[in-house]
Amino acid sequence: MQVSQRSSTHTGISTDAPLVQMQGIRKSFAGVLANDGVDFELQPGEIHALLGENGAGKTTLMNILAGLYQPDGGEICLRGQRVQIKSPRQAIQLGIGMVHQHFMLVQSFTVADNIVLGQGSSRSGEGGSGWLREDPVRLHEQLRQLAEQYGLQVDPAAQVAQLSVGEQQRVEILKAIYRGSDILILDEPTAVLTPQEVEELLQTLRALAAQGTGIVFISHKLKEVLALCHRVTVLRDGRRVGTIAVAEHLQALGSEGCERLLAQMMVGREVNFERQPGREAPQRLGEPLLTLKQVVALSDRDRLPALRGIDLQVHPGEIVGVAGVDGNGQRELEEVIAGLRPIQSGSVQFAGSGAVNLAHIPSDRYSMGLLSEFSVAENAVLRDVDRDPYCRRGWLDLRAIARFAQQLVLQFTVKTPSIQTRAGKLSGGNAQKLVLGRELARQPRLILAAQPTRGLDINAIEYVHHQLLQQRQAGAGILLISTELEEILRLSDRIVVLYEGQIRGETSAEAVDIHQLGLWMAGRD
Repeated sequence: MQVSQRSSTHTGISTDAPLVQMQGIRKSFAGVLANDGVDFELQPGEIHALLGENGAGKTTLMNILAGLYQPDGGEICLRGQRVQIKSPRQAIQLGIGMVHQHFMLVQSFTVADNIVLGQGSSRSGEGGSGWLREDPVRLHEQLRQLAEQYGLQVDPAAQVAQLSVGEQQRVEILKAIYRGSDILILDEPTAVLTPQEVEELLQTLRALAAQGTGIVFISHKLKEVLALCHRVTVLRDGRRVGTIAVAEHLQALGSEGCERLLAQMMVGREVNFERQPGREAPQRLGEPLLTLKQVVALSDRDRLPALRGIDLQVHPGEIVGVAGVDGNGQRELEEVIAGLRPIQSGSVQFAGSGAVNLAHIPSDRYSMGLLSEFSVAENAVLRDVDRDPYCRRGWLDLRAIARFAQQLVLQFTVKTPSIQTRAGKLSGGNAQKLVLGRELARQPRLILAAQPTRGLDINAIEYVHHQLLQQRQAGAGILLISTELEEILRLSDRIVVLYEGQIRGETSAEAVDIHQLGLWMAGRD
C-alpha cells in the first residue's frame, strides 16, 4: 500500500533534524512585504499552529513551503537538508501536502480519481494520458483501508460533487496521506465544518501526528488551537511576533489567559470578546420588525421542505440569535427573509415600509454580497445605484459615488489601495467591512446578519461584533444566524435553535443552559 512508504520515501536525511526549518523568509507582491524575515520550524509528530490576522503573511509563508511561490530571500531546510522548492509537484515529491481553504478537487471526478490525479499512469506508460496508477479494485481497497486507519470515512467511488464540505476535506487529507506526505499544511481547515466534523478532524490530525506527521494548522479559532496544537507561532504585518509552547502556557495562564495572550500577540493590543454583564436590556418598543408565521420553503437539492413551519419574531432593540449545526435550514431561512427564495406556505411580514428597511449581511460575502469584478466604489452603492444622489435623470453621478465610497472606506476602516480596486482583491475581513458599511449606511431598522464573521480574523470579528451591538443600542432589530455558538452566546438577547428546518427550542440569554442548547442542536429535548 502507498502509505507504507511514508517513512522511507525521503532518503538521505537526518532523522534528528526538524522536518521543516524556514529561516529569514522574505516575499513581496507589488511592493507590499508579505513576509519580512520570517523564521518557522516544524518537528516530526508536532501540530504547530500558525496564527495572525488576515494579511499577516501566514498563507504566503505556507504557499512558499508548498512550492506555489518562490521566496525573495531566506532559506528552507527539510529534514536537515537545504532545498529549493520550485513547484508544487516538487513539494509533493518532498513529502509536503497542503489542504487549501478552497479545495483543489475536480467536482466531476470520483474520490479515487482525484487522489491519483497528476501522478501519471502505469497503464499508459511514462508519457500516457491516463491517471490511474493502480488497478481500480485494488486502489479502492487501499483507499478504504487508509480511510479507516485515519478516521477519514469516504467512499472512493463517490463523485466529489455529491460530497459534503467535510467529506471533501477528508478527500484532500486522504490524497496527501496516499502520496506519502509527512508534512501536512491545513489552511483554515475548520472554517466551513460543522462542530461534529471539527471534532472528527481534530481526532484525525492527532492520529496523524502520533505516527510522525508534522502538521501546520492555520486558524483563527483559539480554542481549537489550544486544544490541538503543541506550539503556536504568531505573525503580524509579515513578521514573526513569537512562538509559544501551548502546554507550558496553559499550565501557567489557563485557557482564558492563553487566549488573551495570543489575541494580543496577533492584534498588538488587548482584545475583549466577553459578553458585557451589565449590558442594557433590550427595548422591545412597538410592533415586531419581522414576523414569520408557519413558513415552509423547499431546498434546492431534493425539493423537500428545508423550512417546516417556522414561527419567529424580531423586535426593535434586540438581537435574536439562530443557533444550530450548519445544514439545518440556515441558508434557506436567510434567503426567505431576504426575498431570494420563495415560500410554499406561511407568511413573512415586515413592519413599516417593509423590506426596504432590511439590511442584509449575507452568509457568502462574495457570491451574495459583492460583485468581485466591480470596484470598491461600485460595490459601495450597489443597492442604491439607481437612486439619488448616485443617479440623476438616468445618468450616474460618478463624483457622488466616489465621495460616498471614500467616506465609507474611512468610516469602516476598509483597507484598500484605492476605491477603484476590484472588490475581489480585498482580504476577507476588508470585503466583509465593505458589505457591512454599505448595509449599515442605509440606516436600517432591521438587520439580517448571516454568518457575519465566517473566515474572519480576531480583529475583524471584534469589529463586526462592535458594529452590530452599536446598531442594537440605536434601536435596530437584528436576526443573527450563526453556526458559531460562542458568537450567538456573546451577542444575543434571545436564542432559538434550528434543527432540520424547525425551531427546536428558545431561551433568553440570561437563562441560557449550554447543555440544553446542545441537546436542541442534536434534535433532542
